[in-house]
Amino acid sequence: MLSQMVRELAICFYLLIFKCLFSIFSLVPLQNKTTFVISFGDNSQYVYEEICRQKIPMNVVFLCTKKTLPKFKDNLEGTAILFELSHLIPWVRAVFHLATSRYVFIDNYFGFLAAVTFKKEVRCIQLWHASGAMKKFGLEDASVKTRTEKAKQRFLQVYSKFDQVVVGSDVMAEIFMKSFHLKKENILPSGIPKTDFYFNEEAKEKAVGSLIQKHPILKEKKVILYAPTYRDYELDHFNLVLEIEKMARELAAEYILILRLHPAIKNKGDYSIRCPNFVVDLSSNQYEINDLLVAADYLITDYSSIPYEFSLLRKPMIFFPYDLEEYKRERGVVEEFEEHLPGPIVRDTESIIDIFRNNRFDLNIVEYYCEKWNQYSKGRSSQNLVQHIFTKDHHKTTSKGY
Repeated sequence: MLSQMVRELAICFYLLIFKCLFSIFSLVPLQNKTTFVISFGDNSQYVYEEICRQKIPMNVVFLCTKKTLPKFKDNLEGTAILFELSHLIPWVRAVFHLATSRYVFIDNYFGFLAAVTFKKEVRCIQLWHASGAMKKFGLEDASVKTRTEKAKQRFLQVYSKFDQVVVGSDVMAEIFMKSFHLKKENILPSGIPKTDFYFNEEAKEKAVGSLIQKHPILKEKKVILYAPTYRDYELDHFNLVLEIEKMARELAAEYILILRLHPAIKNKGDYSIRCPNFVVDLSSNQYEINDLLVAADYLITDYSSIPYEFSLLRKPMIFFPYDLEEYKRERGVVEEFEEHLPGPIVRDTESIIDIFRNNRFDLNIVEYYCEKWNQYSKGRSSQNLVQHIFTKDHHKTTSKGY
């Protein structure tokens, strides 16, 4: 209880400083500028590239976390800024950009939004970072029940800043409206920008070719990608429940396993050494998940959002939520989670081996799942979004004589 109070006081103090600084910078007129606030990056990258492709006359600034900064530092028109209070001058500069930008794109929950009041001309667009939702988030997250009323009020203040939320399907729109307490007019069904990659044959071939060049063994066998969701409590000491030695004994003659653990996980061990002819560990940040998905013939995951993108490839997948009851209790998953998965759900390695041996997959289910969750993501999502935001606003301002 005491730690929660201290945490709330620290957050309130931070937001107070942020609010004061933002208010001062808001005295400066808005500039012809777009600011991306990034913690993931994929959607922002596709939107930025489309802005360049359409030659939108706009200054662009990226406010990045450490892990996403390398992705943008070489291909931007504006200035990449590390968005952390520990770096005081860049932090102040970041607040200035937020206060003077006409467009703000974000891809996650950012608490600072509770402290800002954008001018009426500003548009804040939530790109989010997933095409669908298996885990509950926002107001639907089970952990919200344990938070203080002050915290819940702050969440609502953040969500109220979203002028529009980009979605790839009607079903995801419903989830956003519940999770963020939004109305239908806040939903922008333009499709998810990063899914454009899966419709670009040249980009996919290039990604697979680059991966095989670095790891030629991937060309020799069918590729299984294991990409589990990270658990907060396992970041320092990870426990790999999947029995890779057993899989290697049974499947190594025909299959290779790409292991994609969260890059933040420490002390995970070197599984490539334990099973050198079966496991290729590509958990490093240098490998894009999109590239791994197109290189894979099969996917094994649990509560991750990547099946929504993987379904665009119409390839089989297995779900391995070995801690489902605990995860439901601690984090929460969408209603009827088990009934709506596009592949078999298993709890042990033996069942996974059996599925591969007997080819127990149904691609018709994958097809249905893809159409349901990628309803508006048809290869032109970035173009749709940029045209809607910038072209529409351009016509609006010119008609007013600005």
